[in-house]
Amino acid sequence: MNHGFKLRFDQMRESDPTSTNEVGQDTAKLYETPGHARNICFVWPDGKKAFYNYAYLIATEFEPHDDRNMITLNFSSYQISLSGYHLESLFMALLDHLPRIVTALDARYALAEETQTPIVIEIKVTTDS
Repeated sequence: MNHGFKLRFDQMRESDPTSTNEVGQDTAKLYETPGHARNICFVWPDGKKAFYNYAYLIATEFEPHDDRNMITLNFSSYQISLSGYHLESLFMALLDHLPRIVTALDARYALAEETQTPIVIEIKVTTDS
């Protein structure tokens, strides 16, 4: 007889006889669906990521310039500056809390003349002291 054999009556009652979670194991429990809170995640070229909740976004400013545009997001405790090309459509999307992930590209690979899509090349985060 196999000593590792167990009767899985409890798991069958819970309708999951194939579960491998043993009693006493510490596992992370996740919600089955995402919530209604909206966050915006910023991703840097080196792989660093940070997200902030739209509920704490107080004001956003757009500064058009001939060579590069700038968007400043003022959260309750942070100020985030985005600079890049063709950022007006990103600013309008931020007005409706639509962007979920904003990724910065390395400036060497930004082809601003070839496209009209927003290109973020720099993300700066500062804290209010």
